Amino acid sequence: MFCVHIYTGSLALVGRSGVGQAANHQQAALRAAGAKVVTRWDPPADVIHLNTVLPCSLRAARRARRRGLPVVWFGHSTEEDFRHSFTGSDLLAPLFRRWICHCYNQADLVLTPTPYSAGLLRSYGIRPPVAALSNGVDTDFFAPDPALRAAFRQRCGLTGGTRAVISVGHYMERKGILDFIALARSMPQVQFFWFGYTPPSLVPRRVRRAMAQAPANLHFPGFVSQEGLREAYCGADAFVFCSHEETEGIVVLEALACGVPVLLRDIPVYRGWLEDGVNVYKADGTAELRLRLAALLAGRLPDVTAAGRAVAEARSLPVIGRELLRRYAALPLPRRRSATLPAHRTA
Repeated sequence: MFCVHIYTGSLALVGRSGVGQAANHQQAALRAAGAKVVTRWDPPADVIHLNTVLPCSLRAARRARRRGLPVVWFGHSTEEDFRHSFTGSDLLAPLFRRWICHCYNQADLVLTPTPYSAGLLRSYGIRPPVAALSNGVDTDFFAPDPALRAAFRQRCGLTGGTRAVISVGHYMERKGILDFIALARSMPQVQFFWFGYTPPSLVPRRVRRAMAQAPANLHFPGFVSQEGLREAYCGADAFVFCSHEETEGIVVLEALACGVPVLLRDIPVYRGWLEDGVNVYKADGTAELRLRLAALLAGRLPDVTAAGRAVAEARSLPVIGRELLRRYAALPLPRRRSATLPAHRTA
């Protein structure tokens, strides 16, 4: 059985982020594909898979190379999506780019969620091959459920025909939180919910001030469990993601999987797999987001949620697990072990 070491040495620090969720996806995907997953150095594995760019991950990559273990690094981070995030991120962005290049250059293969992010990383001059592979989504867990919709509406006191719009993410300008606040202010008859949490010390002053002045129809429930988030997706009338920069957007995949209508800012990362009016709706700026959202909530736009669900199913965890194993199979395996991939390796 092929054995994969998913390095978890720094994941506790990012457990509530998309990176932490991606690492969980990898473990579930690989097990679904018939691989063995370990999180310790012993027993020895056939490949090590890293997700963070914290110093301990760099040390782990070097340790793996000394052992002759192939290194796969998942490139969740780019300079572009580091900007406009936490306090001081714009000043640190050039240094961050140099750091992630140093990390990724320790790998035998760099995976990253989309062709867009792969193009960015290649433009940095990274030496190892860079390939695109989605983070994936658990389409069994995230799925349409009328009972969960009713539970969400009851929990939030949404009576009659009251409309609910949600978004998910850290309190970052890059994530579009300022635009979301503006949308809520311009549509007082609609209830808006932003799920997620960021420690106040990391939130830029401009964002803190805007949140403090947010309208009464905008709610900040904070961080919720995966079960709570699934309920919110199923209960919402629209998922609006105003993010200015992403490498993929796991929350977008989760919303699509749950069958909620999705409205996105039209940014390059979605091109080629999410199409306006086909499986999602897109808008260029806050004013257009408001117009599209109003039309969506009024039922003036065609229902594209079935096509959106199909996008998520094409990125289900079993699909991603098989593709991960295919990528690993192309790497030089350690000489000290004779690993055997699952039968679908040669398919």
